[in-house]
Amino acid sequence: MTMKFEIRKFKERDRHEILSMMQEFYGSDAVFTNGSDEIFETDFETCLNNSPFLDGYIFYKEDKILGYAMVAKSFSTEFGKICIWIEDLYLKEYCRGKGVIPEFINYLKSVYPNVIFKLEVEEENSHAVHVYKKCGFKELPYSEMIMN
Repeated sequence: MTMKFEIRKFKERDRHEILSMMQEFYGSDAVFTNGSDEIFETDFETCLNNSPFLDGYIFYKEDKILGYAMVAKSFSTEFGKICIWIEDLYLKEYCRGKGVIPEFINYLKSVYPNVIFKLEVEEENSHAVHVYKKCGFKELPYSEMIMN
């Protein structure tokens, strides 16, 4: 059963609920790092301030927020296209399995045509892996590295 919902960019009035969902998301097994309140605030502010690098979206039905996503923009020299990284993608538990993720991916395709989409997912999150594959994502044979 597909849930009917709408998508829009973050607004100031969403702050408390989005930050709360970010804490839950980053405290879960779905994410390797735990983040911090300072990082969450910075991410939210960056989305509000029309950054050319980061957009924040909420999924909502009537006045109820169902979840959120943030997408970061870069360029992929490997693919010769703008790259849209789906950085955060979180749904409240009662919204999972209702078609929100595929609908959001289709929405992103309409907002960002002719780009490459990338995301990270923990292998153990088999349901998310399954959903992303159904949406057309393929696994890459890379290990990711980071330096802070």
